[in-house]
Amino acid sequence: MPKKLIDKRTYTLLYKEIKQAIQQARLNAAYTLNKEQVLLNFTIGRCIVEKQITEEWGKSIVEKLAIDLQNEFEGVAGFSPQNLWFMRQFFLEYENEAILLRLASLIPWGQNIVIISKIKKKDERKYYLKATSQMGWSRNVLLNQIKANAFIRHKQFPKQHNFKKTLPTHLQVQADEMLKGTYDFGFLGVNRPMHERQLENRLIEKLKYFILELGYGFSYIGSQHRLELGRKEYFVDLLFFHRKLRCLVAIDLKIASFEPEFAGKMNFYLNLLDDMVRMPDENPSIGIILCAEKNSVEVDYVLKGIEKPIAVAEYQLKKSIPKALKGQLPSVKELTELIMREIKNDRKI
Repeated sequence: MPKKLIDKRTYTLLYKEIKQAIQQARLNAAYTLNKEQVLLNFTIGRCIVEKQITEEWGKSIVEKLAIDLQNEFEGVAGFSPQNLWFMRQFFLEYENEAILLRLASLIPWGQNIVIISKIKKKDERKYYLKATSQMGWSRNVLLNQIKANAFIRHKQFPKQHNFKKTLPTHLQVQADEMLKGTYDFGFLGVNRPMHERQLENRLIEKLKYFILELGYGFSYIGSQHRLELGRKEYFVDLLFFHRKLRCLVAIDLKIASFEPEFAGKMNFYLNLLDDMVRMPDENPSIGIILCAEKNSVEVDYVLKGIEKPIAVAEYQLKKSIPKALKGQLPSVKELTELIMREIKNDRKI
């Protein structure tokens, strides 16, 4: 009996399934190893603190331990005097904080050092621990997020989306974690008004920093992504693929305040993407409308009647305005009118 030819599509699905299983197993092993390392450091810190109390030992015990441990475990990094002091601090910070310790065990030791060194408030630590774990922030990215006051922006600008009504249950939490309430575009160095295409071009020039601001998992596909319907063409400002969510993410940039028609346009784009671009094994596409300003009540009402998963967020081109300048700078509306006049003048030339 002749052997049946291998179906290419079936084999591709088999290969993807096995590859994902291998990658997941490696990821699980890495997570387990990291968790054990962080908890070991907590234990070492506890031992140092307890002996310093019971035996009334001073600082010299840390120096002696560092020398002996480095000699015993030659070639193994992590037993320097400075790192042992961090372990001691780590224990003191989290000895009565079971929830924070659990979150700390999910991220690398280097990121933990940044958090205990830079952040003192419990709720703020919880935010950065969760965000680092969920978004895969490196040590440098975490440091930049702290400097950019990501926690404060998180509290000031709550997330707005319709994911609970439009996404499968298992994707709702992950999609919410992917989104921010506001995005900091301070890395663009913008100090003058610009229209949407200029803003888009500047983001592409600084693509590395833009992806870091978006968070972990985003892979860039392209700008002005062309879609066809009949004889008409449509263009998505920025298109990404999110590896963790396994879906397309369309971003629409608006230099003005949010308007209800923005959501209708994004809903239309997502319909086209799902029907014409999305692969069979991918999840429903998600849309993010980034605008200069939004009214939260208006956004809530607009998203109630939308069938596709859409989020609306603000972006900030510069840091907060100094008190001395408040009231002396033009409003978003005035800036928009100025930009539109400039665009009209450019077209006349």
